[in-house]
Amino acid sequence: MHFHGADILSIDPLERSDLATIFEVAAMMEVYAEHQKITRVLEGAVLGNLFFEPSTRSRVSFETAFYRLGGSVTNILDKTATSIVKGESLEDTIRVMGGYADILVIRHPEEGALKECAEATTCPIISAGDGAGEHPTQALLDLYTIMKETTRSLDEINGLSIAIIGDLKHGRTVHSLVKLLLLFHHIHFSFISPKELSLPSDLLERIASHGHSVREGTDLIHGIRGVDVIYMTRIQEERFLSPSEGERHRGSYSLTKDLYELACGPHARVPILHPLPRDSRPGALEIAHDLNNHPALAIFRQARNGIPLRMALFALILKVTDKIKKEHSLQ
Repeated sequence: MHFHGADILSIDPLERSDLATIFEVAAMMEVYAEHQKITRVLEGAVLGNLFFEPSTRSRVSFETAFYRLGGSVTNILDKTATSIVKGESLEDTIRVMGGYADILVIRHPEEGALKECAEATTCPIISAGDGAGEHPTQALLDLYTIMKETTRSLDEINGLSIAIIGDLKHGRTVHSLVKLLLLFHHIHFSFISPKELSLPSDLLERIASHGHSVREGTDLIHGIRGVDVIYMTRIQEERFLSPSEGERHRGSYSLTKDLYELACGPHARVPILHPLPRDSRPGALEIAHDLNNHPALAIFRQARNGIPLRMALFALILKVTDKIKKEHSLQ
């Protein structure tokens, strides 16, 4: 993939060599993400952060990543604060914002809306999620986290066994992560979900066509036994046609310390990931609080990894990686 000026709307265009490039730059960015070193390579550049759907981690992570590179950020956090409420089309809004910024990050509640945005402007766009479609940068930081937590190189992801639990039908982070893992060999997928919320059939067909193994079921303990990584997700209630339907599935799965140790062993360090937020309402908690201090719980380290990963994408798309490498060697 040619990164300079590129859009990142889906995992589909990425190849293994692209992952190596992204993760190499992300590793270099960690000292800047932790503010151990300072860089201003994007001084004067402007990020347009357009979130037409609620977000905490993704929005602030993109914003922080751009600031850490020395750039400036302009935020739109609610479409009611835009001229869309006056009848302006999404296309016109993006065309205007693309003229104000050097790069746009966009989240939209409708699947496919980001493709429309990309067609409206020559300004590069990074998807921060489109409805139940994809969330490519989350998948990239998830894989980056898996590599760090399991101390595997990129090549050693071949043969990985991963349990993915929750709302697999609507979970855009799941869709992107599955697509990303299809770039490797002999992945063992264990999908645990209510039958009504299983992984879309087109993704199951893609997994089969790539020769990976799949185990589907509804039992949490059976599904996570023997895996290398556990990936929990919440029920995406905002994607359901009615609140009652979402309510019916809330709390379908809750991983507790006892369940984890029963399935994985009392001294296990099988990493527990979650794209967050976890639903902390009574009866809905996907990862119980008794795991909060467990060494296997990687969800907050996972969230922090979003900053160097997104810094790497900004640097590659805006073509400042050579400057970063030079600074990195001199500091």
